[in-house]
Amino acid sequence: MILSDGLFLILAMACSASMAVVMRLFRASGNNRYGMILGNYLTCTAVGFLLIDDHSVLLHAHAATYICGIIGGFLFVLSLVCIQSGIALSGAILTSAFSKLGLLVPLLLSIVIFHETPTLLQTAGLAAVLASFLIMNGSAKETGNMHLLFLIIVLITNGMSDSMAKIYSSVGVHAEETVYMFLVFAAAAVLTVFLLKAETAKTGKKADRKDLAAGILIGIPNYFSSVFLLRALRTIPAVIAYPVFSTGTILIVTAVSFFLFHERLSRRQIAGLCLILVSLILLNL
Repeated sequence: MILSDGLFLILAMACSASMAVVMRLFRASGNNRYGMILGNYLTCTAVGFLLIDDHSVLLHAHAATYICGIIGGFLFVLSLVCIQSGIALSGAILTSAFSKLGLLVPLLLSIVIFHETPTLLQTAGLAAVLASFLIMNGSAKETGNMHLLFLIIVLITNGMSDSMAKIYSSVGVHAEETVYMFLVFAAAAVLTVFLLKAETAKTGKKADRKDLAAGILIGIPNYFSSVFLLRALRTIPAVIAYPVFSTGTILIVTAVSFFLFHERLSRRQIAGLCLILVSLILLNL
C-alpha cells in the first residue's frame, strides 16, 4: 500500500468515525427523522459545490459523472430508508450486522467485474472481517425467526450504495470527482426533501433546528469521508480498501466510545474486535 494512498484511507476512516461520534452526541430529538439527514446532505452539497474549481464543468461533464452521481445519490437514500425500516422490523443489532455485511457486494463486484483477486492471506483476512461482524452483532440463532428477506434487501442496498465509489473510480473521470460528489449529495438532498415532507404529512412532525444543526456537523466529515475513500480507490484494490475502511472505522468508533463515553464492551464485542485486528493485519500483508 503506497503511503499517500494509505493516508487517504486513514483519513476516510477518521471522518467516517467522527460522523458516528457526532450522531452519538446529538441523539434524535423525536421530531421528523429526516431533519438531521437533510441537514447532512445539504451541507455535503454546499461543500461539494464550493470545492468545484470550475463550475462551468457542471454543464458539460462526462455522461458517467451525471449517471453515477444521480444513481449514487438515489442509492444513498434508498439504503438509509431500508436500514430504518429494517430496524423497525428486526431490531438495530441484526439490521446493523446485515448492513455491514453489505461489504460483500463491492467485494464481489471487484473480484468478478474488475478482476481484483485477493491473495490467500487477504482472503483469510476477508473471512475474519465477516466473522467479526457476525460475532459482534448476533448469532445465527438470533436471525432464525426474523424478517430474513428484508435483512437481505438491507445488505444488498447498502452494498450497492458503497459500490458506487469503486464503479465511478473505474469508469468515471478523475478530474471530475468533485462534480461527481456534488451530484451524489445533491440528488440525495432532493430525495430527502420529498421524504421529509411525506413524513411531516404523515406524522405532523417537522424538522427541528437542532436536528438540522447536527446534520451540518455530520455533513462535513461525511463529505470528506466519501472524497478520501474515492481517492484511495484510485490505486488501492477495492478488495482491500473496503474491508480496511469498514473495520478501521469500527475500531476508531469503539475506542472513542470506550474512552469518551465510557461504554463497556461485551465478551462478544471484544472477540469481534480481536478478529478485526487480525483481519487488518492479514489484509495489509
